Amino acid sequence: MKTKLTLGVAISALLAMPAFAEGTLNLYTWSDSIAPELIKKFEETTGTTVNIDGFNSNEDALTKLQAGSSGYDVVTPSQHFVKIMIDQGLLENIDAKDMAAFAQVDDKWKNQWWDPESNYSIPLAYGTAGYTVNRDEYSGPVDSWKAYFEPEADMKGKIASLASPDEVVGAAQLYLGVPFCTEDKAEMKKVYDLLMAQKPYVAAYSSDNIENRVGSGEVAMHFWWDGNSLKTRLDGANIEYAMPKEGLVGWLDSFVVPKGASNVAAAKEFINFMSEEENATIQYNYYAHASPVKIDESKAKYTPENAPELFPTVPVEFSRACSPAAQDLITKVWTDLLQ
Repeated sequence: MKTKLTLGVAISALLAMPAFAEGTLNLYTWSDSIAPELIKKFEETTGTTVNIDGFNSNEDALTKLQAGSSGYDVVTPSQHFVKIMIDQGLLENIDAKDMAAFAQVDDKWKNQWWDPESNYSIPLAYGTAGYTVNRDEYSGPVDSWKAYFEPEADMKGKIASLASPDEVVGAAQLYLGVPFCTEDKAEMKKVYDLLMAQKPYVAAYSSDNIENRVGSGEVAMHFWWDGNSLKTRLDGANIEYAMPKEGLVGWLDSFVVPKGASNVAAAKEFINFMSEEENATIQYNYYAHASPVKIDESKAKYTPENAPELFPTVPVEFSRACSPAAQDLITKVWTDLLQ
């Protein structure tokens, strides 16, 4: 039976209700990164329709925002690209530090160099970039980047890389001892020479379909991310995520809102929703990357015992936003490599 309310009672009831934002929410996230059940739950809870497009590199996300009028309300770039986007005026100041989500963030991820006043971003997930080997195709050691960047002769055509320089160049720098974001041309020449010497062994520079390429044994080694390798291994592939002594490249992806987003209210509501402990736990169990926000450890699917990929035993160096001069060198190395 419908209930008739007086105006005063109706207003009081409305004020007592959560201020959910309706309409449409357009997400641009790393491909397959958000748990589908959370999208459904958010839609049912808020009445907001959620659309998702995926990207496979930070460069793609940056290009989309630089073009203007992206049509997206939430994007999930990595830490160094958050810094670039802030510096270029591509993001909305959402007063992140005043959002409910911020209280859920581990203190070590607050007020970091990419967003020192925590105005623009709320962390989503973090992890590492390294390389995965198929143990049916490669039986050697995986304790150094040497196996990947200076492979044995029988590995020709059996190695694959990501399609962008973002973390690959950083890994080469770790192996060579070249500082991240160096402006020294001679140092970057070392990186270029290493990658050029590796190139005859590389079957593909691709960020797509990696789980099939390395999981099936089409290639013996593939540059990849920790959680993706973990999920493919748990699906039955005989693969191993390397722990090179020179270290792994670290990343932390965050929720940000592009400048001019049409539904900032829904964007902030979604970010808060994703950061709630119950939902963050569901997201952790789906995405298989470490969570920078509080989760229910008793319901966490991944532990050091069953998911060593997520708990590195070697140094981790996080990618940084480089100066224009340093970034130009990275771009030139990669462009010349792929010519």
